[in-house]
Amino acid sequence: MEAPRSRLLSLASRPFFIMQTPVMRVIALTALAMIAFAGNSLLCRIALTQTNIDAATFTTIRLMSGAVVLWLVVRMRRGTSAGAGNWSSAFALFIYAAGLSFAYMRLPAATGALLLFGAVQATMIGYGVYTGERPGKFQIVGLILAIGGLVGLLLPGLSAPPLYGSVLMLSAGVAWGIYSLSGKGKGDPTCVTAGNFLRTVPIAATLSLVTLQEASLDLAGFSCAALSGALASGAGYVAWYTALPAMKAANAATVQLSVPVITALGGVFLLGESISLRMILASAAILGGIALVIVEKHVAYGAQKVTRQDKIMCAHY
Repeated sequence: MEAPRSRLLSLASRPFFIMQTPVMRVIALTALAMIAFAGNSLLCRIALTQTNIDAATFTTIRLMSGAVVLWLVVRMRRGTSAGAGNWSSAFALFIYAAGLSFAYMRLPAATGALLLFGAVQATMIGYGVYTGERPGKFQIVGLILAIGGLVGLLLPGLSAPPLYGSVLMLSAGVAWGIYSLSGKGKGDPTCVTAGNFLRTVPIAATLSLVTLQEASLDLAGFSCAALSGALASGAGYVAWYTALPAMKAANAATVQLSVPVITALGGVFLLGESISLRMILASAAILGGIALVIVEKHVAYGAQKVTRQDKIMCAHY
């Protein structure tokens, strides 16, 4: 008994010893990535409602700072982003980022995150069906449930989100779904993401020039946009891509169901936003429906080998 006890005391005396284990490292990286992805919505909402920055400038600063951080990470790993990515993926990335920024001028953080997540998943699931995947019984139930939740959320009423902002966020979600699909099998995900972020900079700069007369900026707004790009986007993607190789694809997809929940909690505690009964019911329907689709899909294909590129398909926000 003495030997195991002395070993336990020795481990406990090491600072942060538990973080040195592979499992805890993956859990920590995954948690950081989910918080970062939720942070994108929260920082954008804070910037556009509580600071003096416009949506176009926020988008440009976010993409520029994200590009810088990702480029530095690639360089530190002695890699290169030259030739990685492509212009069509970069344009989809820009549409996502711009759509999210302009949508959050009108939408609460929780509603925006739920619409974004639902649109991303719907795009990717729809593509799977289009390319020949046949949904099972529970997947069909899940799809009906998720679509019903989305429709219920958007139906006219006192607690319905603004239509224009909702359309913008749904468009951002579709764009991110297309971006995720186009990135499958394209090489190292960090290098590809860095290359695509770099390509978005001139596109975003063009948007800022077109909207120059409406441009506004202060230090607080700049800080929110820079943090959104550098930490919530750049560092968040690096943490996620680092954790992915040690995760099963089903777990990687399912864990992202936490992002809208984290965003909703952040909206309540950081922004003082309220959550309506409609929002709660719609969230349960959308997230529950998507969970059914994910779980049955990976049960059905559980015997097949899941590659790292398949896991990359789970990367959103």
